[in-house]
Amino acid sequence: MSRDVAIAGVGMHPWGKWGKNFVEYGVVAARAALADAGIPWPDVDLIVGGETVRNGYGGYVAGATFAQALGWNGARVATSYAACATGAQALDTARARILAGMSEVALVVGADTTPKGFLAPNAGERWDDPDWLRFRLLGMTNPAYFALYARRRMDLYGATSEDFAQVKVKNAKHGLSNPNARYRKEVAAHEVLESAIVADPLHLLDICATSDGAAAVVLCSVEYAQKLAQKHGSGDLVRIKAISTVTPTFPNTIIDMPLMSTDSSAVAGVPERTFKESIGDAAYEEAGISPEDVDVAEVYDLSTALELDWIEDLSLCKRGEAEQLLRSGDTTIGGRIPVNPSGGLACFGEAVPAQALAQVCELTWQLRGQAEGRQVEGARVGITANQGLFGHGSSVIVAR
Repeated sequence: MSRDVAIAGVGMHPWGKWGKNFVEYGVVAARAALADAGIPWPDVDLIVGGETVRNGYGGYVAGATFAQALGWNGARVATSYAACATGAQALDTARARILAGMSEVALVVGADTTPKGFLAPNAGERWDDPDWLRFRLLGMTNPAYFALYARRRMDLYGATSEDFAQVKVKNAKHGLSNPNARYRKEVAAHEVLESAIVADPLHLLDICATSDGAAAVVLCSVEYAQKLAQKHGSGDLVRIKAISTVTPTFPNTIIDMPLMSTDSSAVAGVPERTFKESIGDAAYEEAGISPEDVDVAEVYDLSTALELDWIEDLSLCKRGEAEQLLRSGDTTIGGRIPVNPSGGLACFGEAVPAQALAQVCELTWQLRGQAEGRQVEGARVGITANQGLFGHGSSVIVAR
């Protein structure tokens, strides 16, 4: 029995800082995905919403919120939350019901309206919540631990601030023609290096913004998609081959924080296995492919340095070789393994429940040959990577 499900349609609401209710964005993305699929709303029998914890009760019951906003049609609903990996877990919920024969057409939607500045835990005292504690006890915003990762790359592999700046330069160029990107402007390396230092060694332009936005994906059984293709005369199906949502394994896993040393002589060595590696490994195993089969990747560039980590975590190159790949142009469109042809979070910013879905949207357009102005020629296999706090990870593999 095939474990594949088909991506019938994808849609997005452009990222920005619009200040509207997140539901408005989600409805736009959902309707775009349904139109792309050529599937009428009444035919959808499952709606899965990505939870957004900053947007009140409607955000906590996002599946029902979007079902109501689109017009009650009697469909089943579900809501998923996994911090920044929310979209992938929502996809996995829909995929599971389709593969179980309990659903035929599922709409997955993620949307967010974010505050200005750093994302912070919700109000209230939660002494057993490590995310809350790092803010309360250490004043440690997200860029502070992005910087720890960056410093660790410098100590272990000789990465430089100039390398990090080149990631921003590359992604800014990729995002120029992306109509859904918030930032569509070329950036020079010196502009990155001259921007304010937020958390040493990271500058303001090394770190992604917080944004409003939405993404939606229509999934269906392969059999339904084949009938749909015959009806509309469309070509090869884009399929989800794997969704990895693994948790860490101890003791050979470093879950989130890197080694807190800025002295390379104190580093005991590279950990045997990291959580982020296991995310990719599980996806490859489920899909029955290897990293060599991947043509394009969309990874979670909360900071420029983290993109380099993800390239290695997904085994797209060996440990310590991501900088070499970047410098040679191999991660640029036209190179051996283009990374973030959408422009990544560098061009979009964070809209948490939509991020992992937006990555799948981009890969779908790439595999269809519809990524105008940023197309990776001949792309047939793509992989995503995303990590939410507290042991949430995700990787999605799509293929034609």
